[in-house]
Amino acid sequence: MKSSGTQSRPYVMGKRASTAAETGRRILQSTLDLFMEGPLANVTLAAVAERAGVTVQTVIRRFGDRTGLINATAEYSTEHVASQRDAAPVGDLAAAVENLLEHYETTATLALKLLSEEDTSPVLARITEGGRQYHRQWCARVFAPFLEELSGPDRDRRLAQLVALCDVYTWKLLRLDAGLSRDQVGISLLEMLEPFTRRP
Repeated sequence: MKSSGTQSRPYVMGKRASTAAETGRRILQSTLDLFMEGPLANVTLAAVAERAGVTVQTVIRRFGDRTGLINATAEYSTEHVASQRDAAPVGDLAAAVENLLEHYETTATLALKLLSEEDTSPVLARITEGGRQYHRQWCARVFAPFLEELSGPDRDRRLAQLVALCDVYTWKLLRLDAGLSRDQVGISLLEMLEPFTRRP
């Protein structure tokens, strides 16, 4: 009997950990959903708790105050973005464009909303600045073979051009404002990027 109880404890602890992890994920997703539905001011601890089906004390116990919750939600979203964007291989233009399309088709709405509200909140401003830095690093990594022959101002200018062409606002202009299909946006990006990826 004692042996059976001992064996059951890891199972119970594992189940509790799994439940706790799911509760945390649900709270973070609820925070993200509320932000997508309205301004950041509407994302209160009470609103998040109600959406997630937990108490305010549970939210506070997991994430501290409202700022801690928002920061944790930003990390949660950033990890998802990075896992997808990091899959893009180096030096493959077609694969890079496909990676961008997959990313923007699923997350551009959130990115654009963050950018539209970044001037209203220091927290959002830090999130969007982190996004800009990541995007620049992504371009420098993915397009590294097309930048290696350049240096100084020439490299800086070329990288800035690649960053701009791959930016979410460029996707918005083509996909949302011009109403192009996903495939047509892909063709457009390839046509604009290709001249910058020709090796000397």
